[in-house]
Amino acid sequence: MKKILLILTTFLLFSCVKEDDMFIEPIKSTELLFVANEGNFGSSNGSISIINQNGNVNTIENIGDIVQSILVHNNKLFVIVNNSHKIKIFDIYEEGIRLPGIEISTNGSSPREMVVFDNKLYFTNWNTQDVKILNLFTYGFETSIKVDGLPESITTDGESIFVGIMMNSDYSDASDVIKINPKTNQITKTYNVGKGPTSLLIKDKQVYVARTYYDSNWNAFYGTSKIDLINGESIMIMNYGAGVVCGGSMNSFKGNPYRSYKGGVAMLEKSLKINESSFIGDFDESNIYSIKTINDKVYLGTNDGYVKIIDENNIEISKYKVGNFPGDFQIWTNNLK
Repeated sequence: MKKILLILTTFLLFSCVKEDDMFIEPIKSTELLFVANEGNFGSSNGSISIINQNGNVNTIENIGDIVQSILVHNNKLFVIVNNSHKIKIFDIYEEGIRLPGIEISTNGSSPREMVVFDNKLYFTNWNTQDVKILNLFTYGFETSIKVDGLPESITTDGESIFVGIMMNSDYSDASDVIKINPKTNQITKTYNVGKGPTSLLIKDKQVYVARTYYDSNWNAFYGTSKIDLINGESIMIMNYGAGVVCGGSMNSFKGNPYRSYKGGVAMLEKSLKINESSFIGDFDESNIYSIKTINDKVYLGTNDGYVKIIDENNIEISKYKVGNFPGDFQIWTNNLK
C-alpha cells in the first residue's frame, strides 16, 4: 500500500522557477498517461512517467522525495512532492510537458492530496495539520484551514469540499470526515465514519469512504463507510476485518462505486458489502502498491515498478516499466484550442 510518512516540520514559503521550452516527449499525442512514482523515502528519486497512446514511456527523474499525488487540470499537471514539501506545476502539450515548470515550496508542511475548486488548489498537509489554498491565477497562498489531526484525502461535489482525517496528531487512527464551505473556508460539519478514512469518492450525492486502520502491532484492517447527503446526512459503516487492501482506494467504474479489494477492485453493494462476482484484477496482492480506475480501465501500480492496465473483462491490455513505487495516475486528453 502507499507509504504513510511520519515527518514533522513547520511553516510556509512561496518560490518559483522559470519555465523554458524543453519537452520531455517529442511525439504528438491525443492522450497521455501520467504516473507518479513515489520513489524511496529519504531519497530524491521520486519521478513522473509519461506514457503516450503508442505505448512510449519517458520518465522525468529526480523530481524529489516521495511524489505523493498528481492532478491534471486545464492542461496543467500538478505534482505534490511530500517529503520535499513542494508542489510542481507543468504545462501539458501534445508533445508532453514543458520543463522545468514552476516549483512552489510549502516549507515543511508535508503536503498529501489535492483538489481544484474555483481556480484554487486545496491540498491537505500533515505537519501543519491543515488544508492550504493556492490561488491558481497568482500562485500565491491565500489562507489555510486548520483541522484536528492529519488530513489525507480530499474531494468536492461542486458545492462543498470533503476531507478525510486519516490519523490523529499522535498517529493513532482518526475517524472523521469534515465538510468545508469554500465560500467561507470554514468547517461546517464533522462526520464520524469509523477508523482510518483513507480515500473519498462522491457519487450520486453519496460520499463513499474507504478506510484502513491498524492494531497495536500494525496489522491492517479495512472497511467502507457512506455519508448520504440527501437523507439527513446519515452514515453507514461496514467493517470487513483484516487483510491487504492496496491503499484502500475508492473508485468509480462503469457508473458504480468500486473499492480496492485483494489484488484488484470490486463493486460495493448498497449495503457496502463487497460484490465478489464483480471482482477485477486477481493479481498477487502482496505486489500491488496502488489501484485507480480511470474511464473504463483499471490501473495498478506494483511494488516492482510496473503499471498494469486491465479492462472490465479482467484482461491485461498493457504493461509498462516505470519508476519506483507507482502510486497515482492521471490521464490528459487533448483539449488544446
